[in-house]
Amino acid sequence: MAITYLKTARSAQDRADDDAKTRAIVESTLKQIETGGDAAVRELSEKFDNYSPASFKLSQSEIDALIASLTDRELADIKFAQENVRKFAQAQRDSMLDIEVEPMPGVILGHKNIPVQSVGCYVPGGKFPMVASAHMSVATASVAKVPRIIACTPPFKGKPNAAVIAAMHLGGAHDIYVMGGIQAIGAMALGTETIDPVHMLVGPGNAFVAEAKRQLFGRVGIDLFAGPTETMVIADDTVDGELCATDLLGQAEHGYNSPSVLLTNSKKLADDTLSEIDRLLEILPTADTASVSWEEYGEVILCDTYDEMLTVADDIASEHVQVMTDCDDWFLEHMTCYGALFLGARTNVSNGDKVIGTNHTLPTKKAGRYTGGLWVGKFLKTHSYQKITTDEAATLIGEYGSRLCMLEGFVGHAEQCNVRVRRYGGINVPYGEGAAYREPEKS
Repeated sequence: MAITYLKTARSAQDRADDDAKTRAIVESTLKQIETGGDAAVRELSEKFDNYSPASFKLSQSEIDALIASLTDRELADIKFAQENVRKFAQAQRDSMLDIEVEPMPGVILGHKNIPVQSVGCYVPGGKFPMVASAHMSVATASVAKVPRIIACTPPFKGKPNAAVIAAMHLGGAHDIYVMGGIQAIGAMALGTETIDPVHMLVGPGNAFVAEAKRQLFGRVGIDLFAGPTETMVIADDTVDGELCATDLLGQAEHGYNSPSVLLTNSKKLADDTLSEIDRLLEILPTADTASVSWEEYGEVILCDTYDEMLTVADDIASEHVQVMTDCDDWFLEHMTCYGALFLGARTNVSNGDKVIGTNHTLPTKKAGRYTGGLWVGKFLKTHSYQKITTDEAATLIGEYGSRLCMLEGFVGHAEQCNVRVRRYGGINVPYGEGAAYREPEKS
């Protein structure tokens, strides 16, 4: 296997050091919120966002005024994107069925898909107002029929962003708060004097938001670990350097620590892409951010074969994977670890981020090895139930259960079965013993 790194990112140790610093900051901040409640949230908002309104929760009149400030075109665009997200989420929901089966006479087994009862949706917005994130979390939770949906977003340039608030409201948020970062995550999960805690947190965010969700996991549910954006371009000589460079930098502008990786079997394409990145960084308005991200987290990896590219791609398990080759469907068939695939030169990650309908809250930091992204099913809990409807079934299942409990040494468990065998089968099983084996009657 011949794999060559033409450009490498920061070392794993440097990244680990950054993670350790983030963990410490988040831990102390969450303790501050848990003990200080609303006062701590306000103090943190003043410190990090320079924002201290009379109420962090928006009133209906404030929401209406913000929506009214948008142009008809802006509002129509938001509704178009949100409708696409709703349609795909509804199709996914329709695929999830409650079931009830009778595997043997008199034994009923089933499961029900029940919505999580309260969800806190975080919509990033400190650097860029992430309008689309409201569709992905709030609207999808609404399709799942979550009965209580609260949404938080940071102020943008000192005030609520009208487009984000409109998307939250149209998506179905019951309460909207203008607060960001760790204080928003902590307030929703831990609760304050004025905010009841939720059962689950969802939504992307920066490294601090992702770490806050990680530390709170268990106390509340989370969708997944969705940290800084990652993108990978898998390409061969069917495309050119401009296309690859554009797709890499288009995601690198998210933040200063957004990994972007070009994986190719063409040395010429690799060289052309590197040249195009240098050219685009001279004219890209967000180059101050994208250039740092590319310099510290960008990689270019040259392979000999498509099989090698597949192996590297699955090992990296990137959040977004743009595939532009002469065998795109081969990658679709064989790739196993990623957040979402974007197949062919006609599509791109921005489609998924903003408008096409798939969810853009996706696994990062190799989490694609064990989970997919946010979807309507994340807001549903699948709960099983069982029922026995005949004396014969209660007796037969009880006898087997009694013996299996005794096999493990659980006498009390066995007696739960034995009492049914005695009551519904008229069979004497001595206390503290397992049921004797007998052939079931022929029906």
